[in-house]
Amino acid sequence: MPRPKCKALGLLSFDDIYAAADAVPALLQQDLDAVEGFDGRMYDAIKRSRAVSGVAAFPDGRGFLIVEAGGETLEEAEANVRRKVKQAGTGARTAFVSDPAQQKRIWEAREAALGVTAFVPNGPEHWPGWEDSAVPPDRLGDYLRELDKLLAAHGYTAALYGHFGDGVTHGRINFDFHSEEGLQNYRQFMREAAHLVQRYGGSLSGEHGDGQARAELLRVMYGDELVQAFREFKAIWDPDNRLNPGKAIEPFPIDSNLRLGLTYEPKPLETWFQYPADKGSFAHATMRCVGVGKCRRRQVGDEVMCPSYLATGEEKHSTRGRAHLLHEMTRGEVIADGWNSAAVEDALSLCLACKGCKADCPVGVDVATWKAEFRAHHYARRLRPRSAYSMGLIDRWARVASYAPAIVNTLARTPIAKWAAGIHREAQLPKFASQTFRSWFRERSKGMGGDRVLLWPDTFNDNFRPQTLIAATQLLARAGFEVTIPSQPLCCGRPLYDWGFLEEAKQRFERMFAVLRREIDAGTPLLVLEPACASVFKDELLNLMPEHRDAKRLSAQVHYIADFIATQTKRFPRFLRGGTALVQPHCHHHSVIGFNGEQSLLDLLGLEVERPPQGCCGMAGAFGMAKESFETGRAIGERLLLPRVRALAEGTIIVADGFSCREQIEGGGGGKTLHIIELLRERMQ
Repeated sequence: MPRPKCKALGLLSFDDIYAAADAVPALLQQDLDAVEGFDGRMYDAIKRSRAVSGVAAFPDGRGFLIVEAGGETLEEAEANVRRKVKQAGTGARTAFVSDPAQQKRIWEAREAALGVTAFVPNGPEHWPGWEDSAVPPDRLGDYLRELDKLLAAHGYTAALYGHFGDGVTHGRINFDFHSEEGLQNYRQFMREAAHLVQRYGGSLSGEHGDGQARAELLRVMYGDELVQAFREFKAIWDPDNRLNPGKAIEPFPIDSNLRLGLTYEPKPLETWFQYPADKGSFAHATMRCVGVGKCRRRQVGDEVMCPSYLATGEEKHSTRGRAHLLHEMTRGEVIADGWNSAAVEDALSLCLACKGCKADCPVGVDVATWKAEFRAHHYARRLRPRSAYSMGLIDRWARVASYAPAIVNTLARTPIAKWAAGIHREAQLPKFASQTFRSWFRERSKGMGGDRVLLWPDTFNDNFRPQTLIAATQLLARAGFEVTIPSQPLCCGRPLYDWGFLEEAKQRFERMFAVLRREIDAGTPLLVLEPACASVFKDELLNLMPEHRDAKRLSAQVHYIADFIATQTKRFPRFLRGGTALVQPHCHHHSVIGFNGEQSLLDLLGLEVERPPQGCCGMAGAFGMAKESFETGRAIGERLLLPRVRALAEGTIIVADGFSCREQIEGGGGGKTLHIIELLRERMQ
């Protein structure tokens, strides 16, 4: 049967999940292409996640179905799904979606189900075990009623979802695997659940298989006679029981071989980051990964995770591989040398700290933070590679270079200087500007007053691309703002995190609080141009110092400059409109600060915009220049971005706010890049 060219969705809301399941048989009679369901707990979890836009279109309710139908056109597909839902007569509150982009968001929200329920910040741990039961669809409603009662009787909760058209229910449950009483409760629940699903003519596993997790319960489903037949059949081919022992035949007990269990005692670890969403525990954070493997996808669309895996194809360089290695390190069994582990350092060495996993991993694994934490301890008593000191401490070298930038630029390009700095011989180093932004700002004529804003002269734009900060100053002044800058040179410390200089990073913040005391107390907006610096204030600052009053106040006062201007457009004169642009968002746009403000400014300029898929440019600060990672950084850029910018039509504007992105694009054969602020300044009438 040919697949329809277009699809549309029906969104059905009910008072509870049972009523939603009761409606499934009538919907199946309409020959729909998909019938998916989820409950109110799942809805609440999705609303707390980045996938929130995927549930915005649902009518109010506590039980939900997504149904799909096709057609030759979007209009025909929507008409089909409307007709089929009406004929089913479910009595549901309904909405219908034909826009492909909105449909994509809805399905992404449904796909996020595992992640948003597997790990609930500051909530109990939820685990698989009874996560894949299936019953005939016409009995699903009653089964869910009894399953919910059984969960409650054992003190459990679960957000339920699944392929309701197939009678399959998924859900992770807050089993207690840490105590003897908890394990006994788990065993009793599993046996009762197995008898429940058998009574409904269902299966312990709808699609995941039984393996070790539920094999002990197969007697409940098949009976003693059939299980004995399985045993005899296997003995014919495997008389010595050497093939895959302990699974379906003579299975291990369901409460054995647990990842945690009574013997789980992670090493007590003193950490720099406080992990407020992980009960203050690094070991708990490393347990987030549930092994789904989304980080191993070769086509990631608009997402970022995981550029190093995309370049290398190696499990140890995937988000999952790194998470599992760090978890084993905290256990101290397989990896017994803890923070000194060379294997863990090797796996983390090609992490770009793009934070793509923080946004794209279903459970928010944050390898960039873990890398900084690990390296802070790993290199506490040993020398780091040379690039760590040359690029990690770039703000110090930049202040020295500002006295003689031309001489420094010449010397820095010599082979001996690159070797000394740990820079790859083919890397193109950025040039120090002849005048820093801070120097220009001191010489400028003062403004006429107005609403006060504090502009952040980050190390990179201040010393290498001061024209970006100058454009910001002029743009803000034109809108009537009084622009000021910190009285002393400050650095957010972004390069420090790559190499684990966390003590220095914390000291930078303490100095920052002192220098910015007046502005913090006054609540002055702090405007940041570099995405990687803005993310420090929104992420690392609050993880290093979550209870610090000034940290929380300063973080709240920081605005990415595009977001700030997007809320103030009425204060600006008109801008010239039109043209085409390739826009490369910084990875930290995607993972931390968002891109909505910048997108609204691009719309304001009337630009026809192309955004290259698959995220990271591959430069990532020093990563794309250091001799250890240069080749990987270039390979990441050459996957899609660099060939695309080299092929752009003449006249296409390249918009890239990240300093690293701009260096990679221009060094990789692309044309001149502009920060969104420079583009606004150019087009301001």
